[in-house]
Amino acid sequence: MVKQILARPDGPPSDVEDIKERSDYLRGTLKEVMLDRISAGIPDDDNRLMKHHGSYLQDDRDVRNERQKQKLEPAYQFMLRVRMPGGVSTPSQWLVMDDLADKYGNGTLKLTTRETFQMHGILKWNMKNTIQEINGALLDTIAACGDVNRNVMCTSNPYQSEIHAEVYEWSKKLSDDLLPRTRAYHEIWLDEEKVAGTPDVEEEVEPMYGPLYLPRKFKIGIAVPPSNDIDVFSQDLGFIAVIEDDKLVGFNVAIGGGMGMSHGDTSTYPQLAKVIGFCQPDKLYEVAEKVITIQRDYGNRSARKNARFKYTVDRLGLNTVKEELENRLGWTLGEAKAYQFDHNGDRYGWVKGVKGKWHLTLFIEGGRIADFDDYKLKTGLREIAKIHTGDFRLTSNQNLIIGDVSTQKKKKIIELVEKYGLTDGQQYSALRRSSMACVALPTCGLAMAEAERYLPTLVDKIDEIIEANGLHNEEITIRMTGCPNGCARHALGEIGFIGKAPGKYNMYLGAAFDGSRLSKMYRENIGEEEILNELQQILPRYAKEREDGEHFGDFVIRAGIIKATTDGTNFHE
Repeated sequence: MVKQILARPDGPPSDVEDIKERSDYLRGTLKEVMLDRISAGIPDDDNRLMKHHGSYLQDDRDVRNERQKQKLEPAYQFMLRVRMPGGVSTPSQWLVMDDLADKYGNGTLKLTTRETFQMHGILKWNMKNTIQEINGALLDTIAACGDVNRNVMCTSNPYQSEIHAEVYEWSKKLSDDLLPRTRAYHEIWLDEEKVAGTPDVEEEVEPMYGPLYLPRKFKIGIAVPPSNDIDVFSQDLGFIAVIEDDKLVGFNVAIGGGMGMSHGDTSTYPQLAKVIGFCQPDKLYEVAEKVITIQRDYGNRSARKNARFKYTVDRLGLNTVKEELENRLGWTLGEAKAYQFDHNGDRYGWVKGVKGKWHLTLFIEGGRIADFDDYKLKTGLREIAKIHTGDFRLTSNQNLIIGDVSTQKKKKIIELVEKYGLTDGQQYSALRRSSMACVALPTCGLAMAEAERYLPTLVDKIDEIIEANGLHNEEITIRMTGCPNGCARHALGEIGFIGKAPGKYNMYLGAAFDGSRLSKMYRENIGEEEILNELQQILPRYAKEREDGEHFGDFVIRAGIIKATTDGTNFHE
């Protein structure tokens, strides 16, 4: 019965499907074009494939017009993203990434909202060396982008160390087991020989992905209540850890989330994943694999803007997809177990974990690791990495945890933190500490407006309203993206901004503080003056009229300022 119901949308395959089909399992002509010294860029077809290797071709938009006037090609450069499940890095890996940023990149590292490193400014002729040196540090960039499962996230809670360690191992296993099987990455970047006719080559198939891979990107995250720091409902596939008597007994399964949309197209919308059942830990991979194959078989391969798994779930129906999943599993999911989230941010400062170890969460505004004129952040973290014997944990809120610090090392790390002025952000407003922005300009080709470079300045001005109304310590999530793709999960910000044009944003309100409700558009295409005018009216009302413990996102709905979004399908209503 189910197979008669399920159907893929009609329409010819998109051009990307054709590119993947002709690519010989993601090889294309990448090996040859990367050797071409005539241009710093690569053909568009190869750039589409390049994403599956963890990179995008970009150009510096700050100098684009000037280069056009000089009849020069754009200032091409590559963004490179590391696959690092759970966001955990060793100190030696941190030092390698720090060095590569200076040697081949633009001197900075970006901590992404998917708990990994991103480098910008890499020239074509330095890409192979960069990837090889990353590989030498036992990291890679495989499947960090592209139409495959991407970096698997997990809660980085420093106050649940034993549970975090267990969940991290599951995220790592998922990430490794769900990798593409093609050897293209190893041949192109690591000089692995492809020998025709050998058994290994003959067996090069993609048993899970198939030759066309997925219709679009696929994201998985594991959350450990009470922290929803990874925004588990924003994931295509979310797992919610169930803890009983301080032990991990399994995971609730949630499907069909995703943040991206297109301006002016109501057929596109952000959506939250919905819980469909429970599985034991040893069934985690099996559930993930079968969910991915459903998206492989029934996702939209004609219109990429409607190709994410959320649209597959909404089109076919949640119960139908669950039934198909259980048919493929050969067993039935258990009934979902009780859980509760109370926040989706990070907890800053020093926290003592198990076995006498300590964890320090630092506030990294915009996730940008760099040395500034009056703030040597990159240097300070490098010096810590040289003496640290624990780990670094990149959080999904673009912050950094210096984890598993021994009592002996804590004193030295405190000295370095003080020497370089590293901060847990306590001197800032809770609003600033709850802010998040995507890269946007000048490197992202999709950006319509600034985000990372502008949000701190806007927060400076919002802070004046915050302080005047006694809201310094009130956590209000604020997020900004330069386009509607949702890299900073804007639709889950209690105050959200999506770039519409240079200096202009759509303003959103009403998301839930714990990540369980989407926002809704409040004002369209407004600039800074209008933004501040609106908040000058709303924030004083919140300060005076809120109920005990009431979060800002809940208040604006109760006060009738904005209508609640009860599902992604009514996001535009």
